[in-house]
Amino acid sequence: MFGKTSGLMVVILFLFTVIAVAAAESIPPKVGTALPDIDLLMPDNSADRKYLGLPSGGKTFQVGRIKAKVLIIQIYSMYCPYCQADAPNVNRLYGLLESNPALTGKVKLIGIGAGNTSFEVATYKKKYSVAFPLIPDADFKIHKIIGEVRTPYFIAVKITDGGRNEVVYSRLGALEDVEQFLGQIVRTVQSN
Repeated sequence: MFGKTSGLMVVILFLFTVIAVAAAESIPPKVGTALPDIDLLMPDNSADRKYLGLPSGGKTFQVGRIKAKVLIIQIYSMYCPYCQADAPNVNRLYGLLESNPALTGKVKLIGIGAGNTSFEVATYKKKYSVAFPLIPDADFKIHKIIGEVRTPYFIAVKITDGGRNEVVYSRLGALEDVEQFLGQIVRTVQSN
């Protein structure tokens, strides 16, 4: 009887550990923590590489190589109706960033297409007139690393010289108030 009970306890403890580890891996990045290391596909488009301050060549890059103080990351899917409806707001955000001399070059914006191939990303970019870089994540590799968030999801990261890229904003949902969001990002840039 004791052998069966202790065996059952070991199995229960093992299952609890597996569930706890799986749950911990599916937590989105929290404000104040470091953004997990993610390898992003190098954009094919030279204008996108120039915008990000990346050299040509290489297949992947990491967030810390982007020439900016803050990077805003939109996790989206071409099949997400909320992402599609939010595209004009995100495009407006990009326009406001690029038209403000205090922010141009300091704050950059990218989109990561969760489960989207290069073809799907290009289709979304064309259909919604997206001017900023969109990165495919066809195999959900990046999506898993950042906690399998639902879409749209926004993360803002303060890029540091020391290699620690601190999450300063992390939230699910569309950009309902672009000015309020931009104000929060401006305060982050000014605190540098």
